[in-house]
Amino acid sequence: RRPPSSEQLHARLLRQGQHVGVARACRAYLGTKVEMANLHGRFEEMGEEEAKGEGMPQNAPAAAVEEAKEEAAAAAGPAADGEEAEDDEGEGEGEPAFDLLKAQDAKALGNARFAAGEWQLALDAYTEALMWAPSDAEERAVYFCNRAACFLKMEQWETAEGDCTAALEVQPRYVKALSRRLQACEAQEKLSNALADAKMLAEIEQSAQARATVTRLEKKEAEKLEREKEEMMGKLKDLGNMFLGNFGMSMNNFKAVQDEGTGSYNISYDPNA
Repeated sequence: RRPPSSEQLHARLLRQGQHVGVARACRAYLGTKVEMANLHGRFEEMGEEEAKGEGMPQNAPAAAVEEAKEEAAAAAGPAADGEEAEDDEGEGEGEPAFDLLKAQDAKALGNARFAAGEWQLALDAYTEALMWAPSDAEERAVYFCNRAACFLKMEQWETAEGDCTAALEVQPRYVKALSRRLQACEAQEKLSNALADAKMLAEIEQSAQARATVTRLEKKEAEKLEREKEEMMGKLKDLGNMFLGNFGMSMNNFKAVQDEGTGSYNISYDPNA
C-alpha cells in the first residue's frame, strides 16, 4: 500500500480530533519563531478568517488556531521583552552624572596638593572637579583658573593660557584668571595680549600696582617692536646689497634723513660712502 498523502493525513488528524497535531503542522509551516510572532500580529489585525488565508490550513479547528496563536505569542514575548529592557538600559547609558559636592571635594584635594607643591596631583584633582561640575556651573571658572596655576608652575604656558581663557568665558572679569593669563602670555612673548589683560586689570582694580604693570608692558612691547623693526631693516639691507652689488653699489651709498616737520624720509645718494 502507498503511504497516505499529507492531505489524507491531515484529514485523518481532523477526524480523530488531534488538535495538537494541527498546531504542530502550523509551526512547521511557519518555520521560525520570528515568523510566528509576525503571524500573531496579523491574527490581531485581520481576524481568524483572514489569518487562515495567510497559511493556516483552511479546515483547521478553532482550538488548533488558538493554540498556534498562543505559542506564537509565547515565542515573541521574551524577545520583545528583551528588546524593551535593552532600550531601557540604553537610555541610561551616556547620560552625564554631575555632582557639585564631589566637585568641591576634588577642588579641596587639589588645593591641598598645590600647597604641598605637588603640581601634577593638584592638576589631576582640579580636572576631576571639572568632570563633576555641570557645564553651566559658575564654579567651573575657579576650577579652570586653579588648574591654570598648576600649568604655570609646570611652565606649560600655552595650556595655562587656554585654561584662563576658559575661566574668563564663565566669568569675564575674573581677576585671578586675567592675572594668570597675563603671566602666561608674557612668558610666550605675546606682549600685546598681555598688555590687553593688564589694562583690563587696571580698570577693574584701580590700583597703583596694576597701572605699573601696564606701564612696564607698554615699554616692553615698544622695545620688542623696535627690535623687530631693526631685524626687518637688516634683512631688507642684505637684500638690497645683493641686488646693488651687481652694479658696484651698496645700500651704504644711500642715506635716509627724516624730516622732523612731516615725519617723511628724504633719500640721498653718496657714491663715496
